[in-house]
Amino acid sequence: MSNYDHTEIEARWQEYWASNQTFRVGNPGDAGFDASKPKYYVLDMFPYPSGVGLHVGHPLGYIATDIVARYKRMRGFNVLHPMGFDAFGLPAEQFAVEHGVHPRVTTEQNIDNMTRQLRRLGLSYDWDRCISTTDVDYYKWTQWIFLQLYNSWFDPSVNRARPISELIARLRSGEIDVSIDGGLVDVGASGGLDAIGGAPIGARKWHELDATQQEALLAEYRLAYLAEVPVNWCPALGTVLANEEVTNEGRSERGNHPVFKRPLRQWMLRITTFADRLADDLEMVAWPEAIKSMQRYWIGRSEGAHVEFRISDLGSRMSQETIRVYTTRPDTLFGATYMVLAPEHPLVDELVADEWPEGTPESWKGGAKSEIRNPKSAIAAYRAEAEARSDVDRMAETKTKTGVFTGATAINPVNGQAIPIWIADYVLMGYGTGAIMAVPAHDQRDMEFAKRFRLPIKPVVMPSDDWFRENTYEKEPGYAELSDEQWKKSLHSIRGLYSRDPDMYAVAFTGAGESINSANSEISIDGLHTPDAKRKITAWLDEKGVGSFKVQYKLRDWLFSRQRYWGEPFPILHELDADGKHTGRIRAVDAGDLPVELPPMDDFSPTSSDDPNAPPRPPLARSGDEWRIVEIDGVKYERELNTMPQWAGSCWYYLRFIDNRNDDRFVGQAAEDYWMVSEKKSGGMHAGGVDLYVGGAEHAVLHLLYARFWHKVLFDLGHVSTPEPFGKLFNQGYIQAYSYQDERGIYRDATKVEARDGKYFIEGDEVTRSLGKMGKSLKNAVSPDEMCEQHGCDTLRLYEMYMGPLDQSKPWETQDIVGLSRFVKRVWRNFVNVETGDLLVNDDAPSEDQLRALHKTIAKVTDDMERMSYNTAIASLIELNNALVQAATLPRAVAEPFVLMLAPMAPHLAEELWRRMGHDGTIAYESWPAVDQKYLVEDEVELPVQINGKVRARIKVASDADKDAIEQAVLADAEVQKQIDGKTVRKTIVVPGRMVNIVAN
Repeated sequence: MSNYDHTEIEARWQEYWASNQTFRVGNPGDAGFDASKPKYYVLDMFPYPSGVGLHVGHPLGYIATDIVARYKRMRGFNVLHPMGFDAFGLPAEQFAVEHGVHPRVTTEQNIDNMTRQLRRLGLSYDWDRCISTTDVDYYKWTQWIFLQLYNSWFDPSVNRARPISELIARLRSGEIDVSIDGGLVDVGASGGLDAIGGAPIGARKWHELDATQQEALLAEYRLAYLAEVPVNWCPALGTVLANEEVTNEGRSERGNHPVFKRPLRQWMLRITTFADRLADDLEMVAWPEAIKSMQRYWIGRSEGAHVEFRISDLGSRMSQETIRVYTTRPDTLFGATYMVLAPEHPLVDELVADEWPEGTPESWKGGAKSEIRNPKSAIAAYRAEAEARSDVDRMAETKTKTGVFTGATAINPVNGQAIPIWIADYVLMGYGTGAIMAVPAHDQRDMEFAKRFRLPIKPVVMPSDDWFRENTYEKEPGYAELSDEQWKKSLHSIRGLYSRDPDMYAVAFTGAGESINSANSEISIDGLHTPDAKRKITAWLDEKGVGSFKVQYKLRDWLFSRQRYWGEPFPILHELDADGKHTGRIRAVDAGDLPVELPPMDDFSPTSSDDPNAPPRPPLARSGDEWRIVEIDGVKYERELNTMPQWAGSCWYYLRFIDNRNDDRFVGQAAEDYWMVSEKKSGGMHAGGVDLYVGGAEHAVLHLLYARFWHKVLFDLGHVSTPEPFGKLFNQGYIQAYSYQDERGIYRDATKVEARDGKYFIEGDEVTRSLGKMGKSLKNAVSPDEMCEQHGCDTLRLYEMYMGPLDQSKPWETQDIVGLSRFVKRVWRNFVNVETGDLLVNDDAPSEDQLRALHKTIAKVTDDMERMSYNTAIASLIELNNALVQAATLPRAVAEPFVLMLAPMAPHLAEELWRRMGHDGTIAYESWPAVDQKYLVEDEVELPVQINGKVRARIKVASDADKDAIEQAVLADAEVQKQIDGKTVRKTIVVPGRMVNIVAN
């Protein structure tokens, strides 16, 4: 072979790697495995096996992790580098329903296609470890982990998950009693409270509860539990959707169907009990700060107070109910002028009045005339409208505030004032208590609502001077024109006006400041700064029994049910009575009876409907009794008919990769301990097991948060060795592409575009160009198969890494790949005579210049590899290759290190050249070249020479020359002599290693 034939070379080496299992890595105890070597676990966020397959944007992260894996092998590490598929979920099921094909068939076809594409990219995965979340022997252990959650509780006394059996034992022993509200009361190991005055009023012993009550109590503490919660119900799809699957218009992302809020009994995971650890333990891991911030924001820890607002008399009806709100600013209670409940709040039905109170403004009635609509009908209509909106739409800052007055009022506990109670969709039931005290002077949404409905705005915190200067006084615009001096003189007057009429400002003051207008006959917080005011008012609320200190989280428990077929079945049984009805008691499937396999079904589509109130009928409800009904000890049970969400399988796949053939345990202990425990260079152990986890930033919250939660439960129960799953996280950028739309807004084939005079045309039609994501729907996707066919896999790999820093997004330009193709061919010509096919490498001694160039490159590329700066590493190799072009032949002492450095990025080319240089086997485990420091030291340096401030010459001097030697060399230089001829040198300034400056006239 003379010319570089990438098709033949790449196919041959890929076949070699597969047949020789080149990248297979064992576990401790396996034959030939050296457990004394350091380990490196590098992992991709594994993909969903789409029927469309890969486009060139997908492999960006895969190529990067492959370079890491290959580099670490050459540095002497045992490298675990696996790949698998996150294959359950709605897209596969919907495709199967639409085409009448079982989802397992289409899923496995998609996996086969993507595996073929990934193999063609030369990725050094250990394919023996490949898993799919849909494999029965995989989801058996997903079900087992669910049972660990179901059979555990969070013990706040030790801040960790514990087996539920321990809680039961403490209840049985009398160490814990049950309070009147179902809480746990720790009475001590000897039941000491009984001895010194008795148990708390209403407290009961475990043995005083019947079986149903006992199970109901445990359900309040299990990490996996059933609860009736408001969900996004899509009747057309027949399933619950996650918030992320609902558009801002309140429709399903897939199919554009209406989505409604409705209560359903669903499986939940009690992730909120781990909120503090999930936030605090981010300090343990090396993640991008932006991702940590996103997780902390999602968890949303805040300190504040619960405050009770008593509902006023409702005409002839008297309610004893109170509305509990959570606020982070209890210091602003005196400024609460109305309340808002989420439309879904359970108290709405109870407190809504029969008729509007006299004098109720028309605008408060939901836009209806009072004579044709009463509060109940207005509330019902508004609720229906709110149900049709997504949470994202309801919370949008730009949305016009809407609401309806309930006709009821509540008593502000700090001043006794009756304030109106509204419902409005900008308050969500899923956040806080589903009710807020509205303080419009100090909350922007509340202010906008108050201004629209002419509700009072009472300031209770004095803004800072800077705030007054930055915000225009709407009713006195002249203040904006004042000079700084005039404004300072007017500041006292401005403050006085604000305290009486904050409505003059367009924005609310939301910061900390000094309390004003905040006193009653028992307490005053006037003059106190916000932190002190918070503490004082919270203590008063607690003393009066109308409030208490509270830590709150935005994080909600994880909704874990889906009304689908294509998902993991729950290992749960529901007891049936003699009539086949659920008794309400449930039983977990014994671990020894796992897996619970999906039954074969011909019709696996969900039961769709146009009726939002139609009861959900999961596809598994149509399965035969032989699967659906189970009898144990004479008692009949029905299996849980919902399935787990797609997130389930992706929560723990990194553990199964470690030991994917283990039939006895989800991961073997010795294997897990080896691959998940890493030593720090500074000493001690890393908190996270996976050494490098690479994927898109779009998974910053949900997948990463869910996986961390599952891992912490497994850690608490002693099943894994580290408190965190992922030690280092790296988010690659995206490869973007230009898309083109015609005047109708229809996307056109990007491969047919022509540019003329700054405009773009496709088949004669002018189109508009925009840069964004790459995808089939935008008709701008480029197939990696096509690029590999035309230019070769190594060229594609090099181009994607050369496009720019790995963590930044960059546009794909097909024509630019040609530049890397030239580099590959030039490397080939440096090593192989294209006329004869002879090797151009010999055993001659390299020149001094060649050795200097080589070792500078080794030092630079090694540093770049450690930093994952592959674009600059490739640039260094291009520079070295260009320097080597000048020689007719290559010294082996230079050629071999060059190929070793090239190997992680262009492995096929490197393998071929390594073999041609006389080596047997693969280059994959050869040692990374070492740098010789002596070749990094320069013998000479070039210095600029300034004469009267302008560079007039350059000279070379010995790198260790002192000032006198440099000055003598400069003054002896012919060009310098020419420049100073006829002048007197007044001064010579020498800065060694930098420059020389001569002053002459």
